[in-house]
Amino acid sequence: MIAIDLTGRRALVTGASGGLGRAMAEALAEAGAQVAVHYRKGSEAAEAVVAGIRARGGKAQAFGADIADPQAVAALFTAVEAAFGGIDILVNNAGIDGVRAPVGDDDPRRWEQVLAVDLIGPYSCARQALPHLVKAGKGVIINITSVHEFIPWEGYSAYTSAKAGLSMFTKTLAQETADKGIRVVAVAPGAIQTPINETVWSDPDALKDLDHKISMGRLGRPEEIASVIAFLASDLASYITGTTLAVDGGMLIYPDFRAGG
Repeated sequence: MIAIDLTGRRALVTGASGGLGRAMAEALAEAGAQVAVHYRKGSEAAEAVVAGIRARGGKAQAFGADIADPQAVAALFTAVEAAFGGIDILVNNAGIDGVRAPVGDDDPRRWEQVLAVDLIGPYSCARQALPHLVKAGKGVIINITSVHEFIPWEGYSAYTSAKAGLSMFTKTLAQETADKGIRVVAVAPGAIQTPINETVWSDPDALKDLDHKISMGRLGRPEEIASVIAFLASDLASYITGTTLAVDGGMLIYPDFRAGG
């Protein structure tokens, strides 16, 4: 079996204080990377992630910043540089869904806030990471999109627009940096069981409806996304760039069509 080895690599995972981000930070640390665990506010959850990683012999440190603020992002990278001496892996995971509202009934300020976090945030982080990666002549940027970069979601036009935009940003940045030894990829999770969607999976009827939309008939687990992130960050994925890998249990193959078109 070929092991994922990230020994000596330095990774920053945004939105890593819980849910998918926590699982990603833990997986990268388990593979040997030194991990910057980012949080937006309230350091307690992030420090718990750090403590758990350290208890298992890994290396991690918590860093706070508002990803929607480019100046805060610049300060974040300055802090990570001072603590780690650089960065090799960036995982743009931090994101928000926003408040459900059809266009016309929505608040434009809330719409813009979703884009500020989900699209401008990853752009700002990538822009700060690039000088480090270009200087090293290698590195990986992983952007977390969603199956909703492909599938419309009524009431969440800001979220779907941001994720679709992040997908094209991934491809364009990969094109711009491929000859510099940098890989840029996206991962599109499907329905993953995390605290943020507990209202769905804790409701038997809602869970049954959601499972029906997934070909494999179940929600994914955070570690099933995290293992893909560790793989893509490693040299095992050295020929993968400029694409989105959907990790969705077959949601994008539309299980309703098993009965015919």
